[in-house]
Amino acid sequence: MNYFSFSKDGKALYCLIFTGLLLSFSSVYSRNFRNSKMLPYQSHQVQGIVSDGVSPLPGVTIMLKSNKNSTVITDYNGHYSLEASPKDTLIVSFIGFKTKLIPVHNQTKIHIKLDYDTTTLQEVRVNAGYYSVKERDRTGSIARITSKDIETQPVTNVLATMQGRMAGVNIVQNTGMPGSGFSIEIRGLNSLRSDGNSPLYIIDGVPYSSQGIGSSYTSANMPTQNSPLNSINPSDVASIEVLKDADATAIYGSRGANGVVLITTKKSKSGKTALSVDYSNGLGRVTGFKKVLDTPSYIAMRKEAFANDGISQYPANAYDINGTWDQNRETDWQKELIGGTSEYTTLQATISGGSQHTQFLLSGNYSKETTVFPGSFNYVRAGGRANINHESEDERFHLNFSAVYSAQSSSMPLVDFTQTAMQLPPNAPSLYDESGNLNWENNTFQNPVAILNGQTKGNTFDLLSNALLSYELGVGFSASASLGYTNLDQKQINLQPSTIYNPSYGLGTESSLAISNIVNRRSWIAEPKLSWTKKLDKIAFDVLAGATFQQQNGDQFITQSRGFASNSLISNPASASSNTVLNSDETLYKYQALFARANLNLAGQYILNLTGRRDGSSRFGPGRQFADFGAVGAAWIFSESRWMKGNFPFLSYGKLRASYGTTGNDQIGDYQFMDTYTTSSTKYQGISGMQPSRLFNAAFGWEVNRKMEIAVETGFLQDRIFTSLAWFQNRSSNQLVGIPLPGTTGFNSIQANLDAVVQNKGVEFSLKTQNITRNSFSWITSFNLTSIKNELISFPGLEVSTYKNRYVIGEPLNVVKTYHYTGLNTTTGIYQFEDVNGDGVFTANEDRQTAKNLNPKYYGGLQNHMRFHNLELDFLFQFSKQQNYSENYGQPMPGTMNNQSSGVTQHWQNEGDLGPYQAYSVSNSAKQQAYLRYLQSDASIVDASYLRLKNISLTYELPKSWTKKINCRLSLQGQNVLTFTKYKGIDPEFKSSGYLPPLKIYTTSIQLTF
Repeated sequence: MNYFSFSKDGKALYCLIFTGLLLSFSSVYSRNFRNSKMLPYQSHQVQGIVSDGVSPLPGVTIMLKSNKNSTVITDYNGHYSLEASPKDTLIVSFIGFKTKLIPVHNQTKIHIKLDYDTTTLQEVRVNAGYYSVKERDRTGSIARITSKDIETQPVTNVLATMQGRMAGVNIVQNTGMPGSGFSIEIRGLNSLRSDGNSPLYIIDGVPYSSQGIGSSYTSANMPTQNSPLNSINPSDVASIEVLKDADATAIYGSRGANGVVLITTKKSKSGKTALSVDYSNGLGRVTGFKKVLDTPSYIAMRKEAFANDGISQYPANAYDINGTWDQNRETDWQKELIGGTSEYTTLQATISGGSQHTQFLLSGNYSKETTVFPGSFNYVRAGGRANINHESEDERFHLNFSAVYSAQSSSMPLVDFTQTAMQLPPNAPSLYDESGNLNWENNTFQNPVAILNGQTKGNTFDLLSNALLSYELGVGFSASASLGYTNLDQKQINLQPSTIYNPSYGLGTESSLAISNIVNRRSWIAEPKLSWTKKLDKIAFDVLAGATFQQQNGDQFITQSRGFASNSLISNPASASSNTVLNSDETLYKYQALFARANLNLAGQYILNLTGRRDGSSRFGPGRQFADFGAVGAAWIFSESRWMKGNFPFLSYGKLRASYGTTGNDQIGDYQFMDTYTTSSTKYQGISGMQPSRLFNAAFGWEVNRKMEIAVETGFLQDRIFTSLAWFQNRSSNQLVGIPLPGTTGFNSIQANLDAVVQNKGVEFSLKTQNITRNSFSWITSFNLTSIKNELISFPGLEVSTYKNRYVIGEPLNVVKTYHYTGLNTTTGIYQFEDVNGDGVFTANEDRQTAKNLNPKYYGGLQNHMRFHNLELDFLFQFSKQQNYSENYGQPMPGTMNNQSSGVTQHWQNEGDLGPYQAYSVSNSAKQQAYLRYLQSDASIVDASYLRLKNISLTYELPKSWTKKINCRLSLQGQNVLTFTKYKGIDPEFKSSGYLPPLKIYTTSIQLTF
């Protein structure tokens, strides 16, 4: 985002001075304000009104391209008049708006609509969901990125484009496997339930489910299910806004407790029909390998472990050191199993254009991504998008229709090979024999790539459509209706043929297994709305009221098929000898609401914003289905005061804003308050019975989140330096959890509201500087920093609840209760820990009392954008101060038949040694127990702070003198390029042990516009 600079164009300074004098001019003066030099005889009078699409714009400069001395300025009503010839072109310019060139032809009346120039930060219009607002007049907390930020990143999920670019938004990719999901936290965790912290996604005005798609039965190769946002092509996105505080989110009521993510796709524009084609190709690799033992060190570890245990005769199954396997063989299994190169191919074509009243946009896209694993696996996405925008001749009726359709096809391995690659002995046999067949090394080797004979296949089809109709009723009133529909279908199948097993087991196709998961989600929404705008003297009113009617249907059907005549029939359940239904669900969710907003702006200096919503949800019991939420936001633009202007001329903008309000949360699943029954596996006379699964709770109600924020925003030197500092506090109460019940009831718990309070308190800081602005060179820097303290304030009865080993009052929800490691016993070489209760026995419930915080202490990003003539360089550094599990977490005990981190060579061998690792062992029970406690102790949680070159993009636009009528842009892009950290694991950011971390990606691309 650029800024206006007086040094860039000194004429703008004179325009500002003259604007103040000319605002009071009538249209008569406007018509006469022109150079006395007359145009040729063929000139004629041209007049019209200049507006921003909503209000007239006074002080706009209009000049003729053929005679720049012939200039007029619009009056207070936005009216202008001047003489021009049919061959002339009007140059229309105004501070804060993009300059327009408009051919005159034979027109005598030309009404002009100017578009806001995003280079002037105060004038940027921000999408707030049901309305839009200038950045200058915003009372709520809204973070924003645009297509300029998105197009520099070679990623396939829109959430990845937000990483490191927004204050208060923490996003982590769950795995580097294609089609994976992301975890997102907006100002911390609010709910005790892990599935109750997702934000609300709105795509082109239509709510989009945040629930992952798939099933643990068919997605075992990933730590979480597939992300539903994989359906959205990042190249189609125009902007992403994140609503954070109560003022911004309360209008969404129960759905806005965890923040709102607004995704707006690109829209059609008037003008000559243009065709744009983008093609990119690239490759990806893991960011780095973990340092593990080589063969000599590994063999030495194994021999020493047996010696420590007093075993001189190696067991028959110790193939690595008993002479069965070659002890001089060495294989880098990380290179073999996860060291491949993934390929990325993307192709997109867009055609757009239209007249003044009707515009269209059609686009299609295709992308293909392979994996770094051995074998032929890929993830393919193809889709199309249409957008039509129309307005009537009198510009009172508006219609905008958009539709997005995508089809995804994936073929992935049954498992992630990352953990195997780090633990397989370095002298393990080769994967294939001399004939190219799987090598089982005389049944001494469980070949890890045999699993490649199976696969997880998936097909996902997603439709999202929206129609927005509006009509200007007059006298400031406007009526509109937003209608949306979504339909998602997915079929996943997990294929496990008998060939994934060692042939020596004698398993035939009767043991082949297929698990199928079929998911369908359908939803519709209708939102009528009435708005009114009015300006009375110095007070501007902006009021809206509306209603929401929404319904979502969901179906899931999971089956298991076993025993096939042939593995070639494994995809056909009809060919199975037995079929079992693992799960069959059908859900219905209904939601209704009334909402309203009133905004008052006094003299452009004092702003008050009131929002409210009454929600009704089918997820709660009788008498608890409705709840009220609301917020108040206020802002004072103190830079508009005379005293500030007189004493601080370098302060171009200053705003103090505050907000307070409540939002809710109904992310608890359907039918949780009801008596429910499930089908019993026990049959009587061949008929399945029913058994109760949940107790009725009429008092089951809403979670409530109270949010408060105070912020100050300042701009210096004509906004060349722009800062924002915000303090916030969110308190979530009335938590929806399972409350334990006595065993005599027949149930372990009942879903109910618990009077537990979770607090998120923190500070956000953003800085944007326009370091250099010249015609040939510009340099812009953006910086954001967030520090949040998440804390469980209260939890009545925690010590007697099932959550007592999970949460600690005064600590964050993401806390880990661990043993306290006191050091290595230098005499025995065994890890030691604190016996908290002093009973001489280590038990998890009593002795794991040390709390370790896995939330980042602070995080942020630093972005720089540089332009030199047609060459642009953009790069982003992402950083985080945090702790994570060490490189040993999840590893078997050193000494066993598993490779280890190279650091274990610094271990206890003789009395007095300090380690830090304990003595090697194969089966010593004392050492095994100590090692297991070590993995569950504070010693296994280490500093994992990092600084990462998250993204870099170099773009060159070929000169028009070379390409004539074609615009050509060439780009080189990189993602996860460099990481600076002391962390010894495979990736410091990554939280899912044993899974593939996000990849380092490089792509080249070409964009042609005709």
